Amino acid sequence: MPVSMEELVRLCKARGFVYPSAEIYGGFRSTYDYGPLGVLMARNVKDAWWRSMVQLRREVVGLDAAVLSSPRIWEASGHLKNFTDPLVDCLSCKQRWRADELPLAPKRPAPGAPEPAEEMVPTCPNCRGQDFTDARPFNLMFKTFVGPLEDEGAVAYLRPETAQGHFVNFANVLQSEHLVPPFGTAQIGKSFRNEITPGNFVFRTREFEQMELEYYVPPADASRWFDYWCSERFDWYVRYGIPREMLRLRHHAEEELSHYSAATVDVEFAFPWGWGELEGIANRTDYDLKAHAAASGQVLEYFDSATGQRYVPYVIEPAAGVARAMMAFLIAGYTTDEVAGEQRTSLRLHPRIAPYQVAVLPLSKKENLSSFALEVLAVLQPVVMCDYDDTRSIGRRYRRQDEIGTPLCVTVDFDSLEDKAVTIRDRDSTQQERVPVDRLVEAVTSRLAW
Repeated sequence: MPVSMEELVRLCKARGFVYPSAEIYGGFRSTYDYGPLGVLMARNVKDAWWRSMVQLRREVVGLDAAVLSSPRIWEASGHLKNFTDPLVDCLSCKQRWRADELPLAPKRPAPGAPEPAEEMVPTCPNCRGQDFTDARPFNLMFKTFVGPLEDEGAVAYLRPETAQGHFVNFANVLQSEHLVPPFGTAQIGKSFRNEITPGNFVFRTREFEQMELEYYVPPADASRWFDYWCSERFDWYVRYGIPREMLRLRHHAEEELSHYSAATVDVEFAFPWGWGELEGIANRTDYDLKAHAAASGQVLEYFDSATGQRYVPYVIEPAAGVARAMMAFLIAGYTTDEVAGEQRTSLRLHPRIAPYQVAVLPLSKKENLSSFALEVLAVLQPVVMCDYDDTRSIGRRYRRQDEIGTPLCVTVDFDSLEDKAVTIRDRDSTQQERVPVDRLVEAVTSRLAW
């Protein structure tokens, strides 16, 4: 049985993945704090993305642009005008909702009116009312003030996406790195959107972390590179443990496209509530570079010295959310099975995604055994992220490590003091093997394919 949202939320809080923000004060809607395991897993998701997008590629470099941005950036990019959602108020309970995401329900006839033919109409999730105000545009950007004066001259915005930081640094990167299209800039960072209706746990929040690549290509090659990145990003999720049948590519219809996009495809995941976007891949054409060039008066183009031609590159943008990817890995990895007549819950996470790769478990707290176990821990810590647990029975400790996704447990017993060997236990098979400590790093890394 697939995991339910209730089970996922319970596991995340109980095991220290995700906590409700400001919980002791009753919480703060749509914000969450990452606990000890959540911090590790989110970092591993980002490291896995960075490894595939930057470390293992020669034509992609990193970037980290500012969160606070000049209003001129958002005016040029079209966000001040176009970055809106349709907002409506329920006339019954006065709650505000995003109009295009209201659930549909059969229309209720007015008192005393004849029963109409069945018609599905938008319905308030709070009070089931069906009367709303007209939709009006609501800009999603968070507005703030820079400096001591709160006037129009001090207005700034928290970025709603990391993409514009790439585009306004296009000329800087081109000059400092001497790159030739196709090339890309990669960035991981926080973005902020004043969502009308956040929800589904960490799926839609007002503060979130993005992993974005802006890939600059010759205009004639844009379609080919768009197809390449759609395939590459789908396969990335598969490589890190999500079954293909839980993923799909959905092409946006023409009326769905953003003002900058010639084509967009979403990598979608089968969440407990249905299909939802993990990542969007967009062909942004030359819209952004031309818009910023026109607004700033700066030249944002590439000069091909071999041909003597100048052109504005097209941009292919794969943009993913850290929290959504983390959710998907947790859901896909959640399994329950029976081991030795006992029900076991485990997270079958890829070793690069799991919070810990190895847990060191001394069989006893006795000083001589603990001392040796800490020596074993010190051998492993420079190589992989380790947990150390000497509480409760060894069976309970195995079950805890299975439940938080740790691929390998290393058990230190009293025989270890004599033979200088430890037992490695595999999370998925539960098989165990005795290994000398002087070969432990090699044995662990080979099993993790590190």
